[in-house]
Amino acid sequence: MEEIRGEVLENQIRLTLSGHIDSGNAGPVEETIFGIIDGHRGFPVIIDASELNYLSSAGLRVILKLRKQNPDIHIIDVKPEVFDIFEMTGFTQMMNIEKAYRVVSIEGAEEIGRGANGTIYRIDRDNVVKVYNNADALDEIQHERDVARKALILGVPTAISYDVVRVGDSYGSVFELLDAQSFSKILSTEPEKMDWCVREYVKMLKIIHGTLVPPGDLPDMKETAVSWAEFMQDHLPEKEGKKLLSLFQDVPHDDHMIHGDYHTKNLELVNDEVLLIDMDTLAVGHPIFELGSIYNAFIGFSEWDHEHVKSFQGFDFDTACEFWKKFLISYMGTENEEILRDVEDKARIVGYTRLIRRSIRRNGLEHEDTRQEIECWRSSLISLLEKYDTLLFDTNEMEIEALKENLPVVASFVEKHLSKIDCPIKAQMQIQVAVEEIFVNICNYAYHPGKGNATLRVEVTDEPVCVVIQFIDQGVPYDPLAKEDPDVTKSADEREIGGLGIFMVKNAMDDIKYEYINGKNILTLKKNI
Repeated sequence: MEEIRGEVLENQIRLTLSGHIDSGNAGPVEETIFGIIDGHRGFPVIIDASELNYLSSAGLRVILKLRKQNPDIHIIDVKPEVFDIFEMTGFTQMMNIEKAYRVVSIEGAEEIGRGANGTIYRIDRDNVVKVYNNADALDEIQHERDVARKALILGVPTAISYDVVRVGDSYGSVFELLDAQSFSKILSTEPEKMDWCVREYVKMLKIIHGTLVPPGDLPDMKETAVSWAEFMQDHLPEKEGKKLLSLFQDVPHDDHMIHGDYHTKNLELVNDEVLLIDMDTLAVGHPIFELGSIYNAFIGFSEWDHEHVKSFQGFDFDTACEFWKKFLISYMGTENEEILRDVEDKARIVGYTRLIRRSIRRNGLEHEDTRQEIECWRSSLISLLEKYDTLLFDTNEMEIEALKENLPVVASFVEKHLSKIDCPIKAQMQIQVAVEEIFVNICNYAYHPGKGNATLRVEVTDEPVCVVIQFIDQGVPYDPLAKEDPDVTKSADEREIGGLGIFMVKNAMDDIKYEYINGKNILTLKKNI
């Protein structure tokens, strides 16, 4: 049996619908509703539909009549089967209709991840829930689900939420992450796996940064970062403030993906597969913005109080510093101290800018301890601004595990360098073919039957313009140029299988040189443009 309850408050009307509303009782329901709201035409109406089990077209007509008289209608806690009726008939496009969500408790649940906008808890063996900081997070949830799907389609391994639930006064997204372990948990409980974590962490980041996003699909991180620098104008001396803003403005637009909150709590090991989570900060932009955020996660945020990283990541400050150092070496593909210091300092400029703004916006200047923390970051930032005239850096070297599934990352790395010059299509194709043949050759033979890494260096020179690509591995000594070229004049029946790859590379490149130095195979390719 239907029941209609309602009251007129100071500035709104609240109605509760229950039971069934169909052609048999729609008339009395309509009469009751309009009796409650009589004399309050135009008032906002909130309808609680948590007890409504059925709604026919006759019931829909009652709601439509109500909307025409009182256009501002918000229907809340609608059961899924009733919500389907509203959605199917287009009512969700006409008015604000909120589905009732399954309630999930996180009492006693293990925290396994934390991002800028929410915290992730394990609710059972198979599932986790991300609880959003914002109590009205439905739009954020939809945004994160949308960008996560885009990332997955573009080749970034990520988890996709399959349900939205209520958690206390907020909302959560539920993911199936069977026996998932965050990288933070691994580092805190199995420190001997540090090098493995660094390798997989960098491998995922290279996939992210190598992913080209269609224009307009994701927010531009540069715009956000420039707003940080603009905020800082009131908190730095005039000269340093202007220089900071100029540094941020001079970073070129980049349509390659960045995560925006990339730390070890947002990487999960799930059944031997590494998945990226917490995708609501996904954007496009230059990698320096990512590195600034990463520096903060491991060092910047905890420089003043080393206990911060322990409470946030679960491991101590020394571990965080070691991870950052190893990460930067691996990401940059070099142990050159000068190069690493240059990139780290530029990451610090971005990181300190973000930390100072964040703390001030959270009333950090009103308390002595946070005021000292802000001054620590501020003085370091001012010192760094005296040293640098650009935030850009060049990653012309990468080290990657010699596995054929890493070929797309290698190809993207080369393509990114070729995009900086006016490289003809034919030359691009020849270079990419050569890169594929050499890298796959290293994967197949250099370390067989074991595994190892390959280092790739790309340099573009001027006058004349040419591309120099160098492959370095520490596998068995092997000179691919020593092999005799196949006789391409023979018939198919006479031909031997194999040997064409290196032959193609020789013909596509203008110069090739092989060296074996200090236990390393070094193959250098040169292509004039």
